[in-house]
Amino acid sequence: MVISAFLVEDKPDIRRTLVEAMEEIAPLRFVGHADSETGARQWLGAHKADWDLAIIDLFLAEGTGFGVLKDCQRRTARQKVIVLTSHSQENILLRCRELGADEVFDKSHDVEKLVRFCRNHADSLDGKIPPTQ
Repeated sequence: MVISAFLVEDKPDIRRTLVEAMEEIAPLRFVGHADSETGARQWLGAHKADWDLAIIDLFLAEGTGFGVLKDCQRRTARQKVIVLTSHSQENILLRCRELGADEVFDKSHDVEKLVRFCRNHADSLDGKIPPTQ
């Protein structure tokens, strides 16, 4: 199964590299992206059932990923939300979890973990493994 992903990332070069790499090595395709908190909240509001995974950067040129995380609290059980950030201070990680992030990954060190998470999520949606909580 290929999962539908939505990406919130404001830097075009990072967004392009991430989309190309993840679509090649993980079982996902990107169905949309936003480069700001407002854009992400609008897209997610208009496409409530059109995604299986949201990948959110925290610090954006306009707004933050924290507001996007808050909006994602109303998602279905099959939809997962992860944070992909360069800022791994304990207080930031705790706030992400409080806002409902399923996982938090470091942009520069956790790409393999992110791919593994995507594979497991695809397998759970396909009924091959029990869903993660």
